[in-house]
Amino acid sequence: MIPMLRSFRPLAAAFLIAGAALPATASAAESFSDAQKTEIETVVRDYLIKHPEVVLQAMQELQARQEKEEKAQQQAALKDNRRALLSNPDDPVMGNPKGDVTVVEFFDYQCGYCKRVFPSLMDTIKADGKVRVVMKELPVLGPASIVAARHALAAKMQGQAKYDAFHNTLMAARGPVTEDSIMSAARTAGLDTTRLATDAKRPEIEQQLRANMELASALGISGTPAFVIGDTLIPGAVEAPVLKKAIDEARKG
Repeated sequence: MIPMLRSFRPLAAAFLIAGAALPATASAAESFSDAQKTEIETVVRDYLIKHPEVVLQAMQELQARQEKEEKAQQQAALKDNRRALLSNPDDPVMGNPKGDVTVVEFFDYQCGYCKRVFPSLMDTIKADGKVRVVMKELPVLGPASIVAARHALAAKMQGQAKYDAFHNTLMAARGPVTEDSIMSAARTAGLDTTRLATDAKRPEIEQQLRANMELASALGISGTPAFVIGDTLIPGAVEAPVLKKAIDEARKG
C-alpha cells in the first residue's frame, strides 16, 4: 500500500465522497499517479462496503439541500408573480371578494383530482366566510379541457354569479367533458348560450389562458390541482383540514 494512505483511509474516503459533488479539475486529476488513483479507488470502495450508511446519509443531505433550494426558488417566484396571481381583473373570483385571505387554485375541468377536492374547497369557503378564491383555468388535459376553460371564462363575461353556477355544475358533473356536457352546464347556469359560444372564441380569452400557462410554468406547477395560499404552494388534491390550516397560517401572516 502507498505510504500515508493507510493511516488516512477514513479521511480519504470522506474527502472523496464529499468531493464527488464538485466538478473535477484537470489539475486535481493530474496530481495523482495511476497507482495512487487505483489505491484511492480501493480505499473508497472498501470504506463504502464497511459503511454503506454513508451513502444514505449523503443522499439525504443532497435531497435536503435540493429541497431547500427549490423552496427558495419557489418563494422567489411567488413574490415575483404576486400581482399576476392575485390582481388580474379578468380572473373569476369566488367566495368573499373582500376576504382577508386569498386562495389561488389552478385547475382543469377534466381533472379527477380537481373534482375530488372541489367539495372540500367549497366547504372551506362557506365555513370561513372570509376567503377570496381566485380561479386560474389551467387546461392541461387535452382539447376538451381547453374548450371547457374557454366557455368558463366566457361565462364570467355574463357575470360572476353565472360563472359560479357554470363552474359548480361542471365540477360536480360525472363522466367525460364534452361539448354537450359543457352546453348542458351552461343551460343549467342560466347562461345565454348563443352569446357564450361567441364570447368563447374571443382572442382575449386565448390570451388569458396562455398567461395562466406561463404563470403556472414560472411557479413550477406542472399539474392540477395546485393551490397558492399566502406564501405557500400546495400541489395536488388536499382535504379540508389542510386547506383550513394553510388559510389560518396565511391569516396570521
